[in-house]
Amino acid sequence: MSKHGRILVAMSGGVDSSVTALMLHEQGYEVIGVTMKTWDYAAGGTGKRITGCCDLDSINDARDLAVSRGFHHMILDLRGEFGPKIIGNFTSEYMAGRTPNPCVLCNTFIKWEALLKRADMLECELIATGHYANVREEGGRWVVSKGKDHDKDQSYVLWGLEQKNLARTRFPLGGFKKTEIRQMAAQSGFPNLAGKSDSYEICFIPDNDYRAFLRRKDPEAFERLAHGKFVGTDGTVLGEHDGYPFFTIGQRKGLGIALGKPMYVTEIIPGSNTVVLGEKEALEKQTAWVRDPNFQKVAILEGEMETVTKIRYKDQGTPATISMEGGRVRVDFHAKVSGIAPGQSAVFYDGEDVIGGGFLDRDPIQP
Repeated sequence: MSKHGRILVAMSGGVDSSVTALMLHEQGYEVIGVTMKTWDYAAGGTGKRITGCCDLDSINDARDLAVSRGFHHMILDLRGEFGPKIIGNFTSEYMAGRTPNPCVLCNTFIKWEALLKRADMLECELIATGHYANVREEGGRWVVSKGKDHDKDQSYVLWGLEQKNLARTRFPLGGFKKTEIRQMAAQSGFPNLAGKSDSYEICFIPDNDYRAFLRRKDPEAFERLAHGKFVGTDGTVLGEHDGYPFFTIGQRKGLGIALGKPMYVTEIIPGSNTVVLGEKEALEKQTAWVRDPNFQKVAILEGEMETVTKIRYKDQGTPATISMEGGRVRVDFHAKVSGIAPGQSAVFYDGEDVIGGGFLDRDPIQP
């Protein structure tokens, strides 16, 4: 009989999830490790040697660790769900002129749903992942907060998790820094574990070339989109591009056009295959709109609330006042922010705690 009960641990084969499983095992939990196979890496078509999470080598590493410590491990094939929901959304968002955030969608609609379903089948009360974040109950609600290591904090990608899921979730690494986790890995008896590199790419684009990925998904569409127009903020035609899905708001590098001064993507107009370029000041705004919000620290947003709002993962956040208006969250920043990209996530913080979040939207609402 285990000391703390049975817990299902998501194991990608990387250092963070491996240490998570080892830590919980040593604490007396009955650990069951599960590796989620979300993508057919062998068919990726990139020509690059895969070194990210959940490839064949990583799956084998996770299994070997579990076997060596005497706990169960299984592989969960999620390719059927992952393709339509995550990859399909990824391509459709770019075709709509938005910049998708696949990790948020995967956490919200694929990984947690699959983990909890399997946990129920295996009579596991709890699940655990290697995210650098914390979760606690306060005032009858489950609240996600930033991890101790702010450089590695992953609370930003967890805003979509609902209360019923958070109640059964544990983040054992939230109280540690990455350097401490690597030290634990080095002392674990698995010599190669501590030196494993972090994976920063989108899992189904291991070469990080999303443009090539989009071309492979729908080559005919991009033949039709060739010879699109770059225009200035005044409407002046500045040149041609290979298709609006290849650009994101705030982009400066890789435009393929020289104009004698730094220019940035300020707007994407899918209907006319137009990319608007402007100087940095044209990117600055003080209001943003957020669709499909999910709230964690509060049940509903009533009136106005003071927050620090992040509009991208590495954003430090900007003080802002949020309120509901027409089913969306209106974000009034207290200072101008640059590069609000529709499709990306806006996450609202109260100190270290996640109030909630949603997807940045166009304003006014456009198709």
